[in-house]
Amino acid sequence: MAEQKATNITWHETTVTVEDREQLLNQKGCVVWFTGLSGSGKSTLANAVAHLLHERKHHTYVLDGDNVRHGLNKNLGFSPEDREENIRRVGEVAKLFVDAGTVVMTAFISPYRVDRDQARDLISENRFVEVYVECPLDVCEERDPKGLYEKARSGEIKEFTGISAPYEAPDKPEVVVNTAELSIYDSAQKVISFLEKTQLVPSDR
Repeated sequence: MAEQKATNITWHETTVTVEDREQLLNQKGCVVWFTGLSGSGKSTLANAVAHLLHERKHHTYVLDGDNVRHGLNKNLGFSPEDREENIRRVGEVAKLFVDAGTVVMTAFISPYRVDRDQARDLISENRFVEVYVECPLDVCEERDPKGLYEKARSGEIKEFTGISAPYEAPDKPEVVVNTAELSIYDSAQKVISFLEKTQLVPSDR
């Protein structure tokens, strides 16, 4: 856990409540946390879900692993300690989006269960939806959209998840999608069906 260094600070309550914002947006603020190996389809799937919900007039946002490392987490590498801090920060940002009433998608490998569980603990009960983007390593490596597996195999990239660093699959994710078997559209519909079933977004039927 990160150490609290700031002192003499006070939490300020807001006049407009999260319930007010959710009523305005016709949805409940929640985190849809996509986790899986590089190349499994996390970012593609997160954006597909966001697009389909946007078409239904819902307010969404995608926090993508690479994008966040261009700014908020630009000072972090890929050591176990930096990976932990990367996910801690993302969890805190996601919490703010939930409070704003947004359906926020996070697309991060997030290889360690304990880090994902800590992110879950930050969020209100039943507002954290863990989506395991399941895909065999050989399929991810065959796709290799960024050429990272090739570099990892050659030793150019150290501590690469699935090759030289571990990935801990979720024990009890809310949703499992296998992108080697399902299309992106069908995978996205499976996620949205869960959001409807749990009344995080209203049914479109």
